[in-house]
Amino acid sequence: MTITAPPPVRIAPTASDSLRSGRLARWVPWTLLAASVIAMLGVFLVIEGAGTDGLNYAGWLVSSAVVYLVLIFVISTIVEGRRKATDRLITGVVTSAFLIAMVPLVSVAWTVVANGIARFDFLFFSSSMRNVVGEGGGALHAIVGTVLITGAAAIISIPIGLMTAIYLVEYGAGKRLARGITFLVDVMTGIPSIVAGLFAYALFAIFFGPGIRLGIMGAVALAVLMIPVVVRSSEEMLRLVPNELREAAYALGVPKWLTVVKVVLPTAIAGITTGIMLSISRVIGETAPLLITAGFTDSMNYNLFDGRMQTLPVFTYTQYANQGIPPEVYTDRAWAAALTLIVIVMVLNLLARVIAKVFSPKTGR
Repeated sequence: MTITAPPPVRIAPTASDSLRSGRLARWVPWTLLAASVIAMLGVFLVIEGAGTDGLNYAGWLVSSAVVYLVLIFVISTIVEGRRKATDRLITGVVTSAFLIAMVPLVSVAWTVVANGIARFDFLFFSSSMRNVVGEGGGALHAIVGTVLITGAAAIISIPIGLMTAIYLVEYGAGKRLARGITFLVDVMTGIPSIVAGLFAYALFAIFFGPGIRLGIMGAVALAVLMIPVVVRSSEEMLRLVPNELREAAYALGVPKWLTVVKVVLPTAIAGITTGIMLSISRVIGETAPLLITAGFTDSMNYNLFDGRMQTLPVFTYTQYANQGIPPEVYTDRAWAAALTLIVIVMVLNLLARVIAKVFSPKTGR
C-alpha cells in the first residue's frame, strides 16, 4: 500500500507582503509620483511666498520628475534589484522626455485654437480682403491660393520625385549616376526655403523680366522643396519591398517595368503616400519663398499664370505685420488663418491614412 504525501499548501501573499515579494505593487510608482508632485509643490509655494514672482510651473514639474526618478530607482533597487530598478529609471526618463516633447505641441495647438476661434466664422471663409479696412473681411482668396499653389507644386514634384526614387532603387543601384543623384538630393534636402524662392524668381525673371509675380512661380519654388522629400521617403519605402516579390514576377516572365508598376508600387503605396503627405505638410506653411514669387494681394485670383496670388502663410504674416486700426481685428484674422492652415494639414494627413489603408496590399484572404 502506497501512501502519497498531501500536496503542499500554498499561501497567497497578502497586500502587506507585496513590498517583500521582490516586486513593487502596482500602486507604489503612482504613490511615489503623487508624493513627489505634492512635496515639490509645497517647496515652490514656500519659495513663492518668500519672493514676489508667481509659481514657477516649469521648475515645479521638472523637479517633481527628478525627485520621482530618484525615489523609484532607490526603492526599486532595494526591493527588486539593480536590473529592474534600471529598467524603471529608463522607463521614467523616456516617459518624461515624451511629455516634454508634447508640451510645445500642445501649447502651440491650444494657443492657435484659443486665439483663432474668434474669427472662425462664415464671413472668414466666404469673403476676401478686397476693399476691407478694419473689421470684416476674410481669407477666401488666401485659402484658394494655398490650394492652387500647393496642388500645382504637388503635380510638379510627385512624378519627378517618385520616378527618381524608382530609378535609384530599381535601375541605378551601384551606378555612378545614382550616387551623384543621391548626393544632390541630400544637399537639396537642407537648402533654406528662401533659396528655392530666389531660384524660382530668377528662373522666371529670365523670360518675363524682373518684378514678375505669379502663382506658378510659387508652385515651382515649393516643388523644389518637395522633390527631395518625396525622393528620400519613396526610396526608403521601395527598398523595404522584399526582393522575393520581384524575383517571383521575373520568374513568370513579367517585364521589369510592369513588375515595378504592378508589384513594387502597390506594395509600397502606403509608405509612399505618407511620404508625399509629409512633403506637402513641409511646404504648405512656407512664407519666405512665396513672398518673393507669388507676392500678396487682397483680391481673388484663380489663375496661376496671371498676376499675384495670396496664400494662407503670407496672409497670416501680412495681417500680423501690417496692423491697422483697431489692431485686434488684424491679429484675429492672422490667428484664424493659422488655425485654418493647421486644419488643412490635419485633413491631408487623415486623407493620406485613408488612401494608404484602401490601396495597401491585402495580406489576409
